Amino acid sequence: MREKVEKQLKRFLEDMDGEGGALLHELTIPEARQADDDFLYSIWEEVPEIRVKETEDRVAEEMGCSVPVRIYTPLKGNPPYPVIVFFHGGGWVVGSVANRDRGCRDIAAATGCCVVSVEYRLAPEHPFPAAADDCYAAALWVWNNAESLHVDRSHVIVMGDSAGGNLAAVTANLSAAAGVPVISGQVLVYPVTNLASIDTPSYLEFAEDHLLTRDTMEWLIRQYVPDPERRKDPKASPLFADLKAPPAEAYIFTAECDVLRDEGEEYGEKLQRGGVKTVLTRYPGMIHGFFEMATVSGAATKARKEIIQTIKKIGT
Repeated sequence: MREKVEKQLKRFLEDMDGEGGALLHELTIPEARQADDDFLYSIWEEVPEIRVKETEDRVAEEMGCSVPVRIYTPLKGNPPYPVIVFFHGGGWVVGSVANRDRGCRDIAAATGCCVVSVEYRLAPEHPFPAAADDCYAAALWVWNNAESLHVDRSHVIVMGDSAGGNLAAVTANLSAAAGVPVISGQVLVYPVTNLASIDTPSYLEFAEDHLLTRDTMEWLIRQYVPDPERRKDPKASPLFADLKAPPAEAYIFTAECDVLRDEGEEYGEKLQRGGVKTVLTRYPGMIHGFFEMATVSGAATKARKEIIQTIKKIGT
């Protein structure tokens, strides 16, 4: 079943099998959130805290939304800094600014960019389009307050992984349609782009035993967009965006052994057909979540560094 998975990640999955933990969709919402916290904290616990110049918790007040954000100012470089507006993954249901703290520190330190990590509202308490509204509002707030935040509004990058990649793509599309904020690049790491289908070849091939399962994704989608008729809304599924206003250049990273692989690549191909500069990179042997697994696999470490170097290039 896991013959395509890189050997260290395969061993990691086998160790998880031995622990016998439940999958997210088998848990209550509070249990799922705690499990996500435990998982990410365990991965990063051996990494010394990564130094940045400062962090600040603020509330982005924009478009009727009040969105908590955490701002990471890098040690290197001088203001105004290029800025990454970061949306965490977690299927719109789990995940937080807190459990992505080490990862965001790493991105800020390695790129010299200011990172603004967004605490968007989670489902099922706040279903679609709450998360999308919060993320766009946060990006617009960063743009409108660039001077006081000491960031460069000509270098605003949106970034996210999984559901965060979905929200980054949606934010880039909404920004293009509205004309503000002007996004200079979007970095989408194994993004969700089509909530209306879980029947692609990658969904069927990696439905089980590769960390993120088909059943879990079906459950997460149901929490975020309970009404199936709304799942093709471009604000939920960027694959259905008309792209009449082309969004920012895109860098899309997928994992070979991931249910989301095909829809991420399909979205990239759609952007390319629409005239958007788009770079698609598939990492062989990787599973969903590899971007947060630098302590688990040497190959995942290399992939993370390559993605961060891409961000650095966009920001300069």
